[in-house]
Amino acid sequence: MTMSEFKRASIGRGLLILAMGLSATMAFAQVDLAGNWAVREGQDFQERGPGPDPVDYTGLPINEEGRAKALSYTASILSMRERQCLYYIPPYLVIGPFPIKMWEESDPDTGRAVAWKIGGIIDRDVLTIYMDGRPHPPDYAPHTFAGFTTGEWDGDTLNTYTTHFKAGYLRRNGVPTSDKATMTAHFMRHGDFLTVSVEIEDPVYLTEPDVVTHVYVLDAKTDIRPTPAPCTPAAEVPRLHGDGLVPHLFPGKNPAIDEFATRYNLPRETALGGAETMYPEYRKKLQANYKPPEKCVRYCCGWEGQGAQNTLTNCINRGAPANAEQEKGRF
Repeated sequence: MTMSEFKRASIGRGLLILAMGLSATMAFAQVDLAGNWAVREGQDFQERGPGPDPVDYTGLPINEEGRAKALSYTASILSMRERQCLYYIPPYLVIGPFPIKMWEESDPDTGRAVAWKIGGIIDRDVLTIYMDGRPHPPDYAPHTFAGFTTGEWDGDTLNTYTTHFKAGYLRRNGVPTSDKATMTAHFMRHGDFLTVSVEIEDPVYLTEPDVVTHVYVLDAKTDIRPTPAPCTPAAEVPRLHGDGLVPHLFPGKNPAIDEFATRYNLPRETALGGAETMYPEYRKKLQANYKPPEKCVRYCCGWEGQGAQNTLTNCINRGAPANAEQEKGRF
């Protein structure tokens, strides 16, 4: 081989390697989603912390059947032994209080991404996002708490689609989802911030998709296990009625039906939600007769004063505290 032939061969190999590298860049992720992603309580604090108020369905596109099922819910049902260790469903990613851990699983022979994993937590199962093009199972396949998720990259955004998860909750105050619900999620990383936006569709309980977005922050000091810790049920509430009692509320007997609406001077129909309450135009319907509360009466300074102490948030005191100077210095 002459020197010129050797140079041409070397250049050809170099171009081939470059082409393979570009192809790999296109096939694999453009950004790395791996890491421990922490929650910052300043966003949607009540939703992700103590949880939404009872009978606060504002901004949710629920139908009459979904509303009726939500009104029959009581949080006491979570104290039942057989329900204490049940997981929440995939939409819990953006409504729950916990951080998430993400990592990639690769084929040991080719190095190609087989799946992305989102670690489980005490009340949520591990979520597997298959990246190898496998199809979703048929409708009659078993439904699990994690469901079945496939994903693909669109530029720097990982788009996923989840089916086959069990019936669960759209919100942590009993607003339901059926086992026919699906979830489309978009994972977008910008530096140390991870935005997760989900759209939940449910032909049984929703009239329109419900869209929820949350932002996580990369935090190397957050220690998150890839799998949930064991859950051991226990008798949380002593019952006088013996075993077999299922906490429930009969139709028309929810004692909290006006609690949220009264606290914020809203009509009951607003608190009961529906697609109309999702849109800014709904405010015009309330403007003529709406009178805002005179002062904050709940979660004014975080979770009863112990939660999100955001310096950007003005804390409205609910009256003079026992130690006014100490209280003033805390916020």
